[in-house]
Amino acid sequence: MDTVERLLDEHGTTYATAAGIRLADRPSPLFQLLVLTLLSSARISADVAAASARELFEAGWRTPEKLRDATWQQRVDALVRGGYRRYDESTSTQLEKAASYVVDELGGDVRRLKPDDGGTEDLVAALTEVPRIGPVGAGIFVREVQDVWPQVRPFFDDRALAEAKRLGLPTDPDELAALAPRRVARLAAALVRSSRAA
Repeated sequence: MDTVERLLDEHGTTYATAAGIRLADRPSPLFQLLVLTLLSSARISADVAAASARELFEAGWRTPEKLRDATWQQRVDALVRGGYRRYDESTSTQLEKAASYVVDELGGDVRRLKPDDGGTEDLVAALTEVPRIGPVGAGIFVREVQDVWPQVRPFFDDRALAEAKRLGLPTDPDELAALAPRRVARLAAALVRSSRAA
């Protein structure tokens, strides 16, 4: 088994998949990815962020309107069930702010952030307008969304490229993506997961 296939086999679960998100170019799954991105932006493990996102979604808060309308305590309780204890109270407030931003500024539809063509930098800038999402969080969103928004593909963040180099794989994004066409998001996630396991 070559390096890429082994990577995909051992570490190729995207963070969206781990959070139970069936990613598609539709408002609800894209909003769910935004929620996962926000949760992943804190200094907390990716697995806890995914588990906490699952708890929010299982509570029925898969749209910005429903998440915004949940009570602060309901959101805290869901985060705690997911293991997100360290920042649960402040994160509950930030989730409400992010949901309100999506409703008020994007008409409830994260697809309004989708760039027309190759506008990864524009997408990152737009994502950082969402409360609590900085450049690292924006990179997480782009990394995960690239298989449904091909205009931002290929996208590998610095951590993924560093792991590619360590494994002897190409560090040019186009060359790296060519090793797993149609699975670029999985490859990017696999590289990040591999770097954390190393």
